[in-house]
Amino acid sequence: MERPGQVAEGDIVTITESLLPSNYYYTINPAVAMSGNVPFRERLLAREGRVASVVENTRGYYVTVEFE
Repeated sequence: MERPGQVAEGDIVTITESLLPSNYYYTINPAVAMSGNVPFRERLLAREGRVASVVENTRGYYVTVEFE
């Protein structure tokens, strides 16, 4: 399925970090994907990464990004 304007494997993406009361979460800009909640001890330090894979399943699309 085509996803015009979305991320593809190999793309370089930037992320935005947001804070919840007890976790962080990350959004790929421009708001194409959002992470699950990430504990404080696993906070990401990088704000740019490379898309390693985009997988579609019955629940939607899952984007995996690799960071330095």
